[in-house]
Amino acid sequence: MKIAITPAPALVRRLSGLLPGAERSSAAGSSPRTGEAGKATDPGQPPSGRPLPDAAVSRRALVGSIGAAGALAVVAACTTSQDRPDPHAPKPVPDKGRHDGTHSNGHGNDQHDDTQDNGQWEGSDHGDPNGDIRTLTSQVKLPAQFRSPLPVPQQLEPTRRTSDTDYYEIVQSPATVEIIPGLRTPIMGYNGTFPGPTIVQNPGRRVVVTHKNALSVPTVVHLHGGTTPDDSDGYPTDFVLPAQTYGTFPTMPAMPAMPGMPAMSDPDAVVTRMQRDYTYPPQPRAGTLWYHDHRMAFTGPSVYRGLAGFHIAHDTEEQALPLPRGARDVPLMIADRAFASDGSFMYPAIDPTMRTTPGVDKPWVNGVMGDVILVNGAPWPVMKVDTARYRFRILNASNARTYQLALQNSSQGFTQIGTDHGLLPAPLHQDTVVIAPAERFDVVVDFSGHKVGDEITLVNRLGSDSTAAVMHFVVARATKDSSSIPSTLSRTSPITPSGSMTRRTMKFHRGGQGEWLINDQAFDPSVSQADVPAGSTEIWTIISDFHHPFHIHNATVQVISRDGKAPGRYDQGWKDTVFVNKGEKVQLAIRFSDLKGRFVFHCHNLEHEDMAMMATFRIT
Repeated sequence: MKIAITPAPALVRRLSGLLPGAERSSAAGSSPRTGEAGKATDPGQPPSGRPLPDAAVSRRALVGSIGAAGALAVVAACTTSQDRPDPHAPKPVPDKGRHDGTHSNGHGNDQHDDTQDNGQWEGSDHGDPNGDIRTLTSQVKLPAQFRSPLPVPQQLEPTRRTSDTDYYEIVQSPATVEIIPGLRTPIMGYNGTFPGPTIVQNPGRRVVVTHKNALSVPTVVHLHGGTTPDDSDGYPTDFVLPAQTYGTFPTMPAMPAMPGMPAMSDPDAVVTRMQRDYTYPPQPRAGTLWYHDHRMAFTGPSVYRGLAGFHIAHDTEEQALPLPRGARDVPLMIADRAFASDGSFMYPAIDPTMRTTPGVDKPWVNGVMGDVILVNGAPWPVMKVDTARYRFRILNASNARTYQLALQNSSQGFTQIGTDHGLLPAPLHQDTVVIAPAERFDVVVDFSGHKVGDEITLVNRLGSDSTAAVMHFVVARATKDSSSIPSTLSRTSPITPSGSMTRRTMKFHRGGQGEWLINDQAFDPSVSQADVPAGSTEIWTIISDFHHPFHIHNATVQVISRDGKAPGRYDQGWKDTVFVNKGEKVQLAIRFSDLKGRFVFHCHNLEHEDMAMMATFRIT
């Protein structure tokens, strides 16, 4: 069955936040540490709880792209008073530089936050990277900080192994978990947990993950940072549909094209029912990768409700180093959320069921931030540590929030050893780490200079009030430590731009109807904005009119310059996500994979991505 869909002007205007009636409370939940899989109410289930009629779905679905404010995903729709401070708790120094500007109506302040603090923000000269993004205010009393122990995501065991391949199975399922004490939070989770289980990919090993969709809405899985064939990359229209009892795609009538926005279709989308095998070849470098939902126009609410997990790739170069390992090699997924009065996640979706209309209410089109900081699914957790070095693989899995991380009550700072795509050539001392959505920083923190009983807080200098603290460390045990940080970590070399390299400019900007565009175009699966030779290197200049974390699939990136100046301290190494601040021009050297096919690049502010700030490119 082929479905050709063209954008309806009224729908486009509504999704752009230009029609009244969109501003309302939307609390729909998802995000667990431990789950009771199958016992939760699926956030995507229709309120009536009744299944929708069965309908056939072809493998090659002609998926419509509705552009503007991310109406693309209509094709995926089915038819049918913060706690008072504990006087005994450790108190991080509040950051006075940024005010989230929220009030207790459950949606936060409808006024833009234009506050900038050049004394606290140590990034570019373009201002607070969270400026003009609002923060949701939870409707529950927030728990005391530094009371929940830090959970570590479970490492998934293969279901079987062959001489060169490890096979895994993951069920995407609803669950309920306790995040706020005494309340249950419905989530959508990989194996019913948030974060999902960690997959470890060892040198030379191929990984095949069978994802089974037990949710009521379509899903797509993207291995963020992975080198993957196009049929396993998680192209946003390659849906894994739920069971037929939940319905199918709507057969929308054809509509005439709008001026400047022609009819769109995707004849190359490959749609499966209930499960799909994702195949990942041996990764070229060790790195902290992560997998998350990538469904067209619904990535924001899907990730917010829990569909995210770590995928750690190793190589022989990294394994030969005396870096901290085992229990002292710890992944940290940092994400902000807000909670409704019943414990569910608050998310200002136009359609909380994720079944009909994509997008967020008008006040939130710049992005969604919450007032509770979770680390590995726990609010402001505490971790007991030894007097030893620890390796922390820090991932910012927030939809829109950028953090400036620092250690309070410690003079050590961070030793950065890696970034998105693996180890740096040499360790780099960082007093703070500025991390935008989807970026990863691999750091070592040395607690050996502390004595038992010392307490250190990981703070966020871009936060205020509840968002100024992230987590807490308590030095609990004295021990010997055989780990070290070598002066040379990896054999890598910088890319030198040459005149023979193809150069392109990608302008990330807001359109005239409030939609988010790249080079004046909303996402259209049928249009490639760049055809690049396999294995080639090109120079791209990214120009931004807002705060946009640039992310590209199946490629690796080095920052060449920012506004014509040398890269910043946080730009070092091979990356797949690069923060481009408001008014900034960043030049990148992009080395494309040898794997041919159709891929995307986009803004990783998930609300921007859902509202069409994404483009196709082809590796030929």
